Amino acid sequence: MGRIIAITNQKGGVGKTTTAVNLAASLAVAEKKVLLVDMDPQGNATQSVGVERNGLPWTVYDLLLGVEPTDDVLKPTALDFLRCAPSTRDLVGVEVEIVSEADRATRLRSGLGPLAARFDFVIVDAPPSLGLLTLNCLAAADAIIIPLQCEYFAMEGLGALTSTADLVKKSYNPRLETEGILLTMFDPRNNLSHQVAKEVRDFFGSKVFRTIIPRNVRLGEAPSFGKPVILYDAACPGAHAYLALAKELLARHR
Repeated sequence: MGRIIAITNQKGGVGKTTTAVNLAASLAVAEKKVLLVDMDPQGNATQSVGVERNGLPWTVYDLLLGVEPTDDVLKPTALDFLRCAPSTRDLVGVEVEIVSEADRATRLRSGLGPLAARFDFVIVDAPPSLGLLTLNCLAAADAIIIPLQCEYFAMEGLGALTSTADLVKKSYNPRLETEGILLTMFDPRNNLSHQVAKEVRDFFGSKVFRTIIPRNVRLGEAPSFGKPVILYDAACPGAHAYLALAKELLARHR
């Protein structure tokens, strides 16, 4: 069974989708079979791996509704070992459609069940909220990675996220654990970045990944070309950082 990891933080702009896309791509470069699941209605992860959102016959919306066989949702990418379960804005309405269903929190887990065994890793890009879609992500995951930007108010809202994860663990998913906290948007020239990194490490200890993701223009440019950064500019610091993160994650689960 592939390890299902949800990349989650209810705050926007912390590098969540960037992490989901580039960690998935870096694991695929290491020849691990990876499925990237886009659970954000904005569909940024979908576009970032070059999957065109217009005219998609099947998406994670259908997977959550159980309308179609899950294989129809999988889309190829430019990386041989990476597949994508894409998202469109239709996903906005799924919360209303399943809110009255008894299994509303576990629809994603049911949909991913037949797929996970075919992949080494399933990376889920959760939306920047604590709604029903995120609840599905947490209920389906073996672990979560929390991107945390090295900026002021970095830990704002982190308590709400960890409390929600604890509730999900008690109610729906006893195997859920925190894989780690990932420091993102680190600027070595900025004293605040160093201060935030130190405070987070002092507080969370070994739960913080050794790898730090720097601020890097190439990371921001790559999605507009429909590419993970490893395919856009493999020599840039951002690409090196995500390759290091993948290596660190693989070392944990060797």
